[in-house]
Parts: sequence; C-alpha cells; structure tokens
Amino acid sequence: MSTTVHPWTSTRRPTTGPTPAPASTESDRTPMSAQPHAVEIVDVAKSFGAVRALAGVSLSLDHGEFVAVLGPSGCGKTTLLRCMAGFERIDSGRIALGGRAVALPGIHLPPHRRQVAVVPQEGALFPHLSVADNVGFGLTGRRGALRGKDRSRRVEECLELVGLTGMGARMPHELSGGQQQRVALARALAPRPPLVLLDEPFSALDASLRAELRSDVRTALREADATAILVTHDQGEALSMADRVAVMRDGEIRQVGTPAEVYSTPVDAWVATFVGEADLIQLPEGHAGHSLETHLGPIAVAEGGPLGTHVVIRPEQVLLTALDHPRRSEVGGVPARVQTVDFHGHDALVTISLPDGTTARVRTGAHPPAVGTDVIAWVEGTCRTVPAGGL
Repeated sequence: MSTTVHPWTSTRRPTTGPTPAPASTESDRTPMSAQPHAVEIVDVAKSFGAVRALAGVSLSLDHGEFVAVLGPSGCGKTTLLRCMAGFERIDSGRIALGGRAVALPGIHLPPHRRQVAVVPQEGALFPHLSVADNVGFGLTGRRGALRGKDRSRRVEECLELVGLTGMGARMPHELSGGQQQRVALARALAPRPPLVLLDEPFSALDASLRAELRSDVRTALREADATAILVTHDQGEALSMADRVAVMRDGEIRQVGTPAEVYSTPVDAWVATFVGEADLIQLPEGHAGHSLETHLGPIAVAEGGPLGTHVVIRPEQVLLTALDHPRRSEVGGVPARVQTVDFHGHDALVTISLPDGTTARVRTGAHPPAVGTDVIAWVEGTCRTVPAGGL
C-alpha cells in the first residue's frame, strides 16, 4: 500500500509474513561447543529477611556474549548483579564463571578472586589519580600484573578502545560525565576480566549523551571480545545494545531471547506491555480463527498458543489517514479523533479516541496530525495472542 494513503504514519512497517518462532529459553538453548558457558547461573535464590529478591533465577552466557537484564525497579536485577560480583552471598543455587563454581550454598568466592569487573552507575573514579592511573589501577596487585612499558601500552590500548586516546594525563574532574564513564569502562577492561558487569552506567547522563555512549560502549566490548551483562530498566537501552535480553519481574526471569524475539513474541501480556508500548484486546471466550472484529476494525490474529487470552497491538501497527482522503475506501478503518500527541522529534506517539469510548496508541512519523484532528484508523499486519500472565 502506498505510504501516501496514511501521511502521518511512520515508515517503520509491521511484519506481515510468517509468525516469528517463539523466543528461546534457557532450557532449550543448545551450546555451540563442549566448552563451558562463560557465565552459568542455575536456580539462584536470595532473600533479605522476609523479602525474596531472587526466586530461582537461571541464565547462561556464552563467551563474548552481551546480555541485558531488563526489569522495573525492585525486580531483583541489581541483586543478581551483586551476587555475580560476589558482593552478596546466595541462599541456594549455583553461579559458575568459565566452568568454575564461584557461589554455592556454603561456598562463597570473594569478589577479588572472581576477576569480575563492575562498571557502576557513576564512574567512581579515584579523584586523586590521573586517567591513566585510574585505568592502570586494575592492572596492579594481580597475578601476572603488567609493569613498566607493558602496563603503559595496555592503558593506551584501553583508552583508544573507549575513544580517549591521548587523555591519560587528565584528572577526573577535567572530564565530562560521559568521559568519566568511558574511563570506568577502560579500567574494567584493562585486566581482561572474564566478565564485565554494567550497573545502569548511563542513568546519570543526558539523553543525547546516553545514545552516543551506548553505541561506543557496545563497540568497545565487542572489540575487546568481552562477556558482559548490563543491568537496566531502560527498554531502549536493552533492545539496542544486547545480543539477548532477560526480562525480570518480582525476582524471576520471565523471558530470555534476542531483542527482536522479546519484542515481537512476548511470552505474556506483562512482557508485551513492559517491553515497548502495546495495547491489549481481550479475546472473546471460545474465539477461534485468524481474524477478530475489534474497536479498530478487523485484525489478523496469529495464535500464540492455547493459553492466549489477549491480542497485542503495537502502536506502529495502527495506521492513520485523513477523513477526506480520496482512497479512504481502499483502506477501510474506523473514524477516530486525535486526543494527545507525545512528540519525540524523529517520531511521535499519538493517542486516538474511538467511537466506543476506548483509546488506542499510534506510532507516527515526525509530522503527526494535530490534537483534535478527525482521522481514519486501522490495523495493518498480524497481531499475536499472549496469555494474561502478570496482569
């Protein structure tokens, strides 16, 4: 269909081909080789008094993989990171790095013996040390520590890796917030640790700097061939940076998959609404077939399994055109009125009100219709059904 039919709609179009394969889980992932996982977390539980922070968490990473642990505040993601780093003891389960168990009930390898690097929310640089000395600090006091020219060479390599070549003589207070985070990453990568843990490292930065730093950090980790786990509550951060995303809620991992899998094939209604925007339509009891009449008109439905109770409609699947558009009869649709416009520059999230009193969200391009405009709305592409889990 020509994009001139719906001038306010983003050029990003929903997939209308075959339904994607279900997201993989830890139980059905087959190792690519006989080598042990770089990270293996098996049924880990952790409580603080009566509060259960982790409830049987399992997750594994292959060497060089970047996984984002995504979830709302209080879901247990930071506790999981602290258990991996050795800052907290686990109550049950097992954590292994490179095939070596570092945490079991009654066995707790201390942080300095795990050789795990942590990049905190704010760089936490030593204010009295230069940039080079901050980066080189990670090379001191370790078995096989580098000295002299070898140490200086490794420091320069790491600064180049994070885009700070020639800045080794500066002091932390002479750097911007983004540069300080780059130094913290260089310090983490310097000793070539088996695992790098990033604890919401971009949360204190402004939006434009976050976007730039995400890309640079991802590139640096890939070039260093580092295994990394990013803990974040930011969906855009997780989806844009990670090889796989582990979605957490209430101390449990609800889904693990590639960013595309988690977004396009959520395992339940809660994941669907947490990872990106989504409107849910409850399926009528006894519904069967591949189409459904809704307040947005007829939609194509891809069955998500026998437990499906709701249809997921993503805002980019809802298209708009003017009431008087000459080709209106070709697209069908239902009348609607623009209620709100949340403008983001490159696109906008528009809320429309429908004749039955309900609302729907629409992702448009950079030129959305004005508030109060009467439009025609319809859904394009196939929508998935999901279980109600978590609602």
